[in-house]
Amino acid sequence: MILPMDETLILAAVDISGRSHLGFKVSIPSQRVGDFDTELVEEFLYAFVRHANLTLHIKKLDGTNTHHIIEGIYKSFARTMAQAVKINEEFKDEIPSTKGVL
Repeated sequence: MILPMDETLILAAVDISGRSHLGFKVSIPSQRVGDFDTELVEEFLYAFVRHANLTLHIKKLDGTNTHHIIEGIYKSFARTMAQAVKINEEFKDEIPSTKGVL
C-alpha cells in the first residue's frame, strides 16, 4: 500500500508470517504533536508486530509535516492490514500461503 497524505507519501507492507519484524524507515521531524510524543508511533508498531507475530515495513517516501506523516503511517498500516486479512472469495476454501499454513 502506498498512501498519499497531502505532501506526504507512505509505503506499508505486511507479511502475516509467524515471524515478527518491524522495518521502520521514517524520520519524523518533530518530537511532539500537541501532547503526543511522536516516538510512540514506532513503539506502538513494534509492540504490535511482536504480539501479532508478523512482518511489517513502513517507509516514508516523501513528506515534511509531522501530523501528515503520522496520519499517513496509521492509515497505510490499517489499509494494508485490512487487505492482508480479507478473504478472497475466489479462493475462500484455500489457505492463502505458499507454505500451506498460517
